[in-house]
Amino acid sequence: MAQNILVTGAAGFIGFHLCQRLLARGDRVFGIDNLNDYYEVSLKQARLDQLSVQTGFSFQKIDLADRSALAGLFESQRFDVVINLAAQAGVRYSLTNPHAYVDANLVGFMNVLEGCRHQQVGHLVYASSSSVYGANTRMPFSVHDNVDHPVSLYAASKKANELMAHTYAHLYRLPCTGLRFFTVYGPWGRPDMALFLFTKAILAGEPIDVFNNGQMQRDFTYIDDIIEGVVRVADRPASTNPSWSGAAPDPGTSSAPYRIYNIGNSSPVPLMTLIETLERALGKKAIKNFLPIQPGDVPATWADVTDLIEDVSFKPATSIEDGVGKFVAWYRCYYE
Repeated sequence: MAQNILVTGAAGFIGFHLCQRLLARGDRVFGIDNLNDYYEVSLKQARLDQLSVQTGFSFQKIDLADRSALAGLFESQRFDVVINLAAQAGVRYSLTNPHAYVDANLVGFMNVLEGCRHQQVGHLVYASSSSVYGANTRMPFSVHDNVDHPVSLYAASKKANELMAHTYAHLYRLPCTGLRFFTVYGPWGRPDMALFLFTKAILAGEPIDVFNNGQMQRDFTYIDDIIEGVVRVADRPASTNPSWSGAAPDPGTSSAPYRIYNIGNSSPVPLMTLIETLERALGKKAIKNFLPIQPGDVPATWADVTDLIEDVSFKPATSIEDGVGKFVAWYRCYYE
């Protein structure tokens, strides 16, 4: 049955693709976004232009931190599901603009939780991040591992979202599902991400910055796989774990209607392999500027998606070659 779904961050990379998918299956989608200038607003507007011509899509420019505006939205609309993708993204940006993360990721998320509570929304799905694993080194990263050692304010804000969601799930029985995304890439991607930056620089004949002297691994996950995971999870409201015990608490589940899932390709790719794959797709070699690892970065990520497979029967599987090829094709078309 068609649902009324609120998507926050609708003009963002993941939000845009999610709205398209939901509209294609017949849902009514209400999108909000503050259209901030963290990266080129023209790209966000171009995404919105694609959505605005589709039947069933409505949009309003709202900042999550604007408590009265968000409360007004929840009073005027009824939502079956809320999918919160709006956030201040980026690990490195959090080193220089920490207050942006408090406003968007903490205050903004608080306002979303309150709206969902008062309207008794059936399911809140929200974006967390692989960054929450922080100083953890046991691979692959599991949702059942403790994640109390973030190494960036961005990661700390996402961990805080998980804690806040659990509180609302416990107090108000609001079903809450957190999704830890692993390095998302693909067409219409974010210009601050490595693949986008590398592509732009290589085509311009400019050097690319290769951090940790290239000794990095990332669980690159193609956007279509992320969206498939989000939609499947959204259709399955979080439930309680009847075997959960406070004597040996499981971080990924709860006695409340609360769940955490990793969505990643579960196949970490060395940074140098990504660069070589991109060079082949572009038909041009990169000029590499090797640098030390940056504060807040982690050397490797790798998602354990066992719970995702068991609960919603899905495992991301797009190869880096296919994904990078599709991104490059879009980039050449969009930027001519």
